[in-house]
Amino acid sequence: MGRQTKCDGTAAAAPAEDDLYDTVEEVTAAVMTASRLLVAISARALAAIDPTLTLPQLRTLVVLHGEGPVKLAALAIALDVNPSTAMRMVDKLETIGFVDRQVNPDNRREVVLRLTTPGRQLVEKVMAHRYEEIGAIVARLPAEQRTGLVKALRALTDAAGEPTVDSLTESPKTP
Repeated sequence: MGRQTKCDGTAAAAPAEDDLYDTVEEVTAAVMTASRLLVAISARALAAIDPTLTLPQLRTLVVLHGEGPVKLAALAIALDVNPSTAMRMVDKLETIGFVDRQVNPDNRREVVLRLTTPGRQLVEKVMAHRYEEIGAIVARLPAEQRTGLVKALRALTDAAGEPTVDSLTESPKTP
C-alpha cells in the first residue's frame, strides 16, 4: 500500500488499487469517457466510408443487418423511437438504396424491411473499419488489462441486457 499526503500535510495510507475505482460515480465517469471514445470511432468509421450518412442512419442499418427482415414496428422498438421516426429514417435510407421495403406476404397491411446489397456492404465496411481502429487501441493494452476489460465490458453489457455480438458484423449471437 502506498502513502498519500492529506490536506494538512500529514501522511495517510493510500487506498488499495482495487478500491480506487469502485464507486458508482467513478465507474460511471469511466464508462462515459469510453462511450465518447466509441462514438467518435463510429463517427470516423462512417465518415471514412460514407460521409453523407448520420450515426442514427447507421444505427438503423446495423439493426436491420443484425435482425434480418423486420416489420416497421419492430424496428422502431429496436431503435427505441416512435414508428413515425423510424418510417422517416427508412424513407431516407430507401431513397439512397440501402433499404428495401416489401409488403408482408402474411399480412398485406404490414411492411417488411430489409437491407439491400449496398446497405449490407456499407454496414460491413463501417464495422470492419471500427473493428480495426478498436483493435489497434486494444493491442496497446497489456494482456492483463485486456483480460480485465473483457470481464468488465461483458458484465456491463450483461447488466444492460445486451446480446453478445459477432466481432465484425454486430449480429446478435444466442448464448
